[in-house]
Amino acid sequence: MAWLFLILGGCFEVGFTTCLRFVDGFRNLPWTLGFLASVTLSMGLLEIASRTIPMGTAYAVWGGIGALGTVIVGIAFFAEPAGAVRMLLLLGLIGCIVGLRVVA
Repeated sequence: MAWLFLILGGCFEVGFTTCLRFVDGFRNLPWTLGFLASVTLSMGLLEIASRTIPMGTAYAVWGGIGALGTVIVGIAFFAEPAGAVRMLLLLGLIGCIVGLRVVA
């Protein structure tokens, strides 16, 4: 169950990083509320997961999921580049996340 919480927390990290694009110095209230809700849920789920999963592993996986998801959102919705090298690096990141799960 801890791994499910960790994955879900990583997904909420994608939510708060995406919201950051639109908060406009925290003057845009709907996006600011989305950011606050997402960051609260993300950190809360990370905390719950780290009760069972070693903290270093939990944080690395949580951050990796967030980074991977944020890059995917950037490519899919904000016309960020998706070159071959970038895709290879993302595959490497996925490999590291999976590797941490396997050795944990």
